Amino acid sequence: MSAMEKIKSRIAPLKETLSVYPDLWDIFERCFLNTIETTVKETETDTFVITGDIPAMWLRDSTAQVLHYVRFADDPEIAKMIEGLLSRQADCILRDPYANAFNREENSFKPYNDFPRASDWVWERKYEIDSLCYPMWLAEKYINKTGNTAFLSGIFHEAIKTVLKVFATEQNHEKSDYLFIRSDCPPSDTLSHEGKGAPVKVTGMTWCGFRPSDDACVLGYLIPSNLFAVRAMKSVKMLLKLLNDEDSYKEAARLEKEIAEGVEAYGKVQHPELGEIYAYETDGYGNYVFMDDANVPSLLALPYLEVCEKDDPLYKRTRAFVLSKHNPYYYEGALAKGVGSPHSPAGYIWPIALCVQAMTSTDDTEIASLLKNVLATTGGTGFMHESFDPNKPEDFTRPWFAWANSMLAETILRLYEEGKLEKILKMAKNM
Repeated sequence: MSAMEKIKSRIAPLKETLSVYPDLWDIFERCFLNTIETTVKETETDTFVITGDIPAMWLRDSTAQVLHYVRFADDPEIAKMIEGLLSRQADCILRDPYANAFNREENSFKPYNDFPRASDWVWERKYEIDSLCYPMWLAEKYINKTGNTAFLSGIFHEAIKTVLKVFATEQNHEKSDYLFIRSDCPPSDTLSHEGKGAPVKVTGMTWCGFRPSDDACVLGYLIPSNLFAVRAMKSVKMLLKLLNDEDSYKEAARLEKEIAEGVEAYGKVQHPELGEIYAYETDGYGNYVFMDDANVPSLLALPYLEVCEKDDPLYKRTRAFVLSKHNPYYYEGALAKGVGSPHSPAGYIWPIALCVQAMTSTDDTEIASLLKNVLATTGGTGFMHESFDPNKPEDFTRPWFAWANSMLAETILRLYEEGKLEKILKMAKNM
């Protein structure tokens, strides 16, 4: 049996439970299989995972697209696919650790007019902290499931050390060589100040050029991504311990400590109504951006990213901010309410954010409402999309966006594994 056939057999037990809700099994199966059916390109040596309607592989998206398969990696075919992706991700990091998206092979085609011109292996060279965090997180989860560690030696070990070097360099961005200038584009697609971004103070945090939306940061310390970097350093320490690399382990521990201390000192603010919450971005000079974006890492997603617990008081206050009128990208419509993004049309909500909200909620009524809403807003396609109009869901962006499909699959499977799915579905049917 192929990896896809084996995955289909592993989710088959959910069919009876899901069939009580109209069309849910068909939507779930379609979304669960979307990544492996349409975006996975296996070779003899590795696995390349395109994002969907763009023929490139993002380090972030490719990880998020396969996370729901890791629970089945006790099967050799599925393990091979995920190890192949980890191998390709390591290769990408070594080719250019500042790039966010890569080509399957060397390709002189460039969709944008960027300076400096990136390698022909690179689709886009927008530096995003989370691009370097996700493969480390995936490696930890894969090892915890399978115990397989052979892939760590060689290029993955070198990739880990490269990640540490970049994060350390960007603790003092003024000394970094990285810059990014895109011509003939909106301001959100390029960095200000001659490609270096707005000035920042040295804080212990690590600088970020672009958000996980691929939009430019307004201020260079992106708090949710710095918090994810702290979590990723825990993954890195585990991997380095297995590799017996004591020097790199000490460097990962230093970064973990200093980035966390930087967020503690500079990343939190006092909100007049909600109390102390996390800001979205800061420069260390007392300037802040107050918002949240649907893309992950986000403030809403911190428990999903294993940064904190769902009932953490600071997170709960921050969550209240994110899911309110205080967040300029929180929208409400006739069929749904949730977080959108400046990356998509104003008023449009992201299914990814609805799934994140469900996976970070402690309220079954909220979860049931979110599941009902996300299933009612596919625009008749039976798939998730990048974003949709909550008053007219047939108006959506990106018809083929595998990350969003994987997030719905993960949400439903988690509820099933927690023994809560049947109850949640009954609640949703009665709303």
